[in-house]
Amino acid sequence: MYNPPVMSSRVRLDPESLLAAYAQGAFPMADHDGVIRLYTADPRGVMPLDDRFHVSGTLRQLVKRRPERGGYELHINHDFEATMRACAQQREDGTWISEDLIQAYLRLHQFGFAHSVECWKGGELAGGLYGVSLGAAFFGESMFHRQRDASKVALVHLVQRLRDRGFLLLDTQATTPHLATFGCYDVPAEDYLEILSEVIAQPREFA
Repeated sequence: MYNPPVMSSRVRLDPESLLAAYAQGAFPMADHDGVIRLYTADPRGVMPLDDRFHVSGTLRQLVKRRPERGGYELHINHDFEATMRACAQQREDGTWISEDLIQAYLRLHQFGFAHSVECWKGGELAGGLYGVSLGAAFFGESMFHRQRDASKVALVHLVQRLRDRGFLLLDTQATTPHLATFGCYDVPAEDYLEILSEVIAQPREFA
């Protein structure tokens, strides 16, 4: 569950401040009143990057399908802003992704810390996700889909990219029923912070 905000006043959104928050296990969200606060979660959701990551047979076939045969065309950081805005628009209960946060993550993207994994079909953005890389950790922020299973395909590609590039942690903030089907599991906050301090000190390149 999400803990009460660790900062109740409006937080600084410059890249250095945001990365410092991530390094301490905190992440920003905009409340319904528009104020951005830093939050933590206990327990913390973590997606495995080893064989515990589960992909159904049907999804595995879709991931392998070529675009000309009905599959998706994968892009990394092709349109980060469109991906983040699509994530904001998809939430029916309102969104924690405010315009101020979009602008803040665009700056992180320009500095090489925020990334998108995108699925395209017929020249249209069909689904994807975005997050933040810091050291050997990737912090997944949000995902969306406009066509069936597009966000799932993006997640599978994200995990494969993290594996290929030697990342050690895929943070999901919380373990939702949807993420649990892929093998996402809970880690006590105290243990998570120990893991986090180790992995962010190990440099990796996402893009």
